[in-house]
Amino acid sequence: MTKRLSSIRRVLPRLAVFAAGLILSGSLQAAEGGAILQAGNDLSDKASLQRGAKLFMGYCSGCHSLKYLRYSRMAEDLGLSEEDVMANLNFTGAAVGEQIQVAMPDEAATKWFGKAPPDLSLIARVRGPDWIYTYLKSFYLDETRPVGWNNTLFPNASMPNPLWELQGLQHAEYGPPDPATKDKTVAALKLATPGAESPVEFDRSVRDITNFLEYASEPAALKRQSMGVWVLLFLAFFTFLAFLLKKEFWKDVH
Repeated sequence: MTKRLSSIRRVLPRLAVFAAGLILSGSLQAAEGGAILQAGNDLSDKASLQRGAKLFMGYCSGCHSLKYLRYSRMAEDLGLSEEDVMANLNFTGAAVGEQIQVAMPDEAATKWFGKAPPDLSLIARVRGPDWIYTYLKSFYLDETRPVGWNNTLFPNASMPNPLWELQGLQHAEYGPPDPATKDKTVAALKLATPGAESPVEFDRSVRDITNFLEYASEPAALKRQSMGVWVLLFLAFFTFLAFLLKKEFWKDVH
């Protein structure tokens, strides 16, 4: 009985921490607008990574840096030549071995947005790819906000929709006010003005950007996954050899 009570005392704190984590996770999700969509991105899809790099550099890199990723590393990992990267994905004049920075001065960013936009090198590790995917799809027009935009996942975001030309203009359909705060609640988003892409095409574009940002957060993941296949094959081959060796050693043992 004493041993059993001791085991329970050791397990209870761990369960408490686990439960607290679940509660905190649920609270954060509720505070940031509820349901998270599934991105379904695939780091092994090199074409998606290449499209995502093009979209990110074209629509996001004007404000957000990737200071832990170098142009040369991106070219190597994504199967692009350094010449193509420098000609089509470098808009700051940086050298091929330098990190991906922004040309916008911090003073100008603070003046326009209230603070300098954050670096996104680790956003996928902090928030997760599903959060990024949902966030980029959740912008809507809101005249009450300083920049004219809001976001259902991250309410009162201080940035406009960077992909509005592709997605089009979404308007909010409001539900009953929140009983606690009396604020209007967004029941759904409606695409009022179509963009350059259809909804299916836009979903793919957002998935590609999400895929690229997940890669940027840990570039070594691509090589680690490819190496993992060879490691598993080696272990399987070694296990087979060990089995044959065991049979040879024990064949005369009765």
